[in-house]
Amino acid sequence: MKDTPRILVIGTGDTKADELTYMRGQIAAAGAVAVMLDISILGDPPYRPEHDKHAVAAAAGTTIDEIASSGDENTAMSAMAKGAALLASHLRDEGTIDGMIALGGTMGTDLALDVAQALPIGMPKFIVSTISFSHLIPPERIAPDLMMILWAGGLYGLNSACASVLSQACGAVVGAARLARPAAGTRPVVAISSLGKSCLTYMVTLKPELEERGYEVAVFHTTGMGGRAMEAIATERGFAAVLDFSLQELANHMNGSVVSSGPDRLENAGKARVPQIVAPGAIDMLDMPTWQGVPAALGDRPYHAHNRLIASVTIPADGRREIARAIGEKLAAAQGPVAFVLPKGGIQQWDQEGEPLHEPEALAAFNEAMRDAIKPPVEFYEIGGHINSAEFTETVLKIFDDWVEKGIIAPGSETAA
Repeated sequence: MKDTPRILVIGTGDTKADELTYMRGQIAAAGAVAVMLDISILGDPPYRPEHDKHAVAAAAGTTIDEIASSGDENTAMSAMAKGAALLASHLRDEGTIDGMIALGGTMGTDLALDVAQALPIGMPKFIVSTISFSHLIPPERIAPDLMMILWAGGLYGLNSACASVLSQACGAVVGAARLARPAAGTRPVVAISSLGKSCLTYMVTLKPELEERGYEVAVFHTTGMGGRAMEAIATERGFAAVLDFSLQELANHMNGSVVSSGPDRLENAGKARVPQIVAPGAIDMLDMPTWQGVPAALGDRPYHAHNRLIASVTIPADGRREIARAIGEKLAAAQGPVAFVLPKGGIQQWDQEGEPLHEPEALAAFNEAMRDAIKPPVEFYEIGGHINSAEFTETVLKIFDDWVEKGIIAPGSETAA
């Protein structure tokens, strides 16, 4: 536990000096130290930042005059974002900061997202933004442990509503920095993608089995941000293996749903050479916000409302064939070992006979397309049962154990609990 954490405070000091100096005071009142990083371009703050705009530009390999002379605000702020991210990463490596908080509208948020991605999991990252939680922010730009708060009433000048938000944000980042710990544990981590137990249940069996083998298991909820977090950690080779069995985020993205984890879903483990065992869980469902209603073009499709937030309609057979081809292409590009398990009996709870999303002909069309899409060196396994069956988990564990024996997957810790 850090008694006096050092918090990197990022913002445009020439336009938001009142807000930023208020934050500095709140951080000090909480017993921490504010390390000010100024990302102004045209003006200068009325205070002396620890890291000024010239240092940010230098980190990007340029000068503030060159950045300002671009004449384009997007180009200029992108250059400042590059410098701020590199500088923050350097400060983290030096051990001179314990967390970061950034303040901004769309410009400041755009920059802050890059800085947050440059810092590791376990280092607190907080953004106070006028577009917090907005669909303007693509999922692939969100760091796995990013915290955000809506900057209510904060577009122009300090006021009581703004001050209330800023004080909460400063208290949150200081508290997080005091208690934060690195994400690395003592056991190799296996990632599993899934949905809740009402839809996919394999993790109920797999988690204790893998823990008994000496692994830590992290289950990622594939409702957009869960898959994004898994992809981001895989990029950093944070897993011994990835068991990617819930791929409907990929299907969602292909069909324009906001419940997406970005265009690179199912790619990053392969790029990082992390061993993958993959299955097509829930790719037959297109997720959408329940409160928006079903799009007119899908009004005749089988529908399931999971709760008041998220609902699903089934994807027609032709759409499922396209998804099968996309899965095959992504796995073919993997630079590490991949095994694919096709459970031809079904791929989510509600596609079974008697359930609302049961469409056996569309499932058969997908299975046929999936068999054609998977090519060597990807290992292909087909089972007769459902993805929620014991046959599926037994097949997965057999592949996993075989890969451990061959040295493809690192062995688990002998000191596992």
